[in-house]
Amino acid sequence: MLKGISPLLSPELLATLYRMGHGDEIVFGDAHFPGHTFNERVIRADGLLIADLLDAVLPLFALDEYVEAPVMMMACVPGDEPDPAVEAGYRAAIDRHAPETPPIAFIERFAFYEQTKNAFAVVMTGDARKYANVILKKGVC
Repeated sequence: MLKGISPLLSPELLATLYRMGHGDEIVFGDAHFPGHTFNERVIRADGLLIADLLDAVLPLFALDEYVEAPVMMMACVPGDEPDPAVEAGYRAAIDRHAPETPPIAFIERFAFYEQTKNAFAVVMTGDARKYANVILKKGVC
């Protein structure tokens, strides 16, 4: 156990966050997300909710201040309704650790998948809520 580091962060996830550079992106996928289809570097975080992981990651992770949208979520498919609690939970975690972060941007589903192909890694979680997927772009400290 390390002092000051959340026990939700596995050694593999900590090492991945450490290896990421400025501008690299990490995807936190919900339990339905096809992470293995779109990226070779997949970390399992089964049983964990994405909002909880954001609270664990964001104290250690600078969001990119030089882009318009350092946090992006998958937009709902037309006809589906978003669960406002998902975005609200993410925004609450962001506001606790990086309150100057711009509003969360929304990306069309297939564009989100394309962006995942170029992400540094994908973290597959146990979050069963639809459209809970989120991308963080790393900045500099």
